[in-house]
Amino acid sequence: MTIRALVRLPATARPGEVVEVRLLLQHPMETGFRPGADGRTVPRNIVTRVEAHFDGERVFAAELSPAIAANPYLAFPLRAVKSGTLVVVIEGDNGLVQRETAVLTVT
Repeated sequence: MTIRALVRLPATARPGEVVEVRLLLQHPMETGFRPGADGRTVPRNIVTRVEAHFDGERVFAAELSPAIAANPYLAFPLRAVKSGTLVVVIEGDNGLVQRETAVLTVT
């Protein structure tokens, strides 16, 4: 299973500048508590963890729970020290493991 994940950060930054990384995950986020049209409980299906690494170093991590809204939006600051690649790993129920990348050039 894959989801649509949008990772946004500036393409370039000055050395030492703090940039904002924004993530939008298009996912229905079923809690496992809601009854469906047939009266049966809709199975739980959530994103459980989001982790970001910049050139191999973890710069952000979040554990998500069933209380999170559908299509979660996350944002975090990143200090631009050197050019590199941001890798975002998204994990969830039903075997969801997805990686998204974005490049930051420090000039």
